Amino acid sequence: MRAHPTCMKTPTLFATALLVFSTTASAQSINDAQIASIVVTANQVDVDAGKLAESKATDPEVKKFATLMVADHTGVNKQAVALVTRLKVTPEDNDTSKSLKAGGDKNVETLKGLKGAAFDKAYVDHEVAYHQAVLDAVDKTLIPNASNAELKALLVKVRPAFVAHLEHAKHVQASLK
Repeated sequence: MRAHPTCMKTPTLFATALLVFSTTASAQSINDAQIASIVVTANQVDVDAGKLAESKATDPEVKKFATLMVADHTGVNKQAVALVTRLKVTPEDNDTSKSLKAGGDKNVETLKGLKGAAFDKAYVDHEVAYHQAVLDAVDKTLIPNASNAELKALLVKVRPAFVAHLEHAKHVQASLK
């Protein structure tokens, strides 16, 4: 059976979007308002993809993983929004948050065109790459540049969840092969 041409392009699209994300985030000197925007956008991107996967995935483990992503990333966003509201920080769009949003939108559009095992594989492959890129950005850019102690503490607090998501995604990815 031949792979659908879109499936063959998908990893390249994801890798390009993630490279832009991690490169932009690393190169930028960012403030707390920009960090807040990046955090909220990164989580929303994963919520959007997870919601699509909840409805389209065929593998039960992929569906279960998608449900976890929606719940966990919605929870992180609630914490982030509550914190920035309390601190009176308005999230500020920046190159990284815009790149994340565009990449997330492109990912969802690509996934919408896939079905069955091809969808499951593309979704999980993206989750592995995306969580690795987010972890890199958290470690190299977001935590080091956060000047507010509470914002930095939130990033440090949620980091293990991103590590767990990455490991879980890798486990699901291995089960699909």
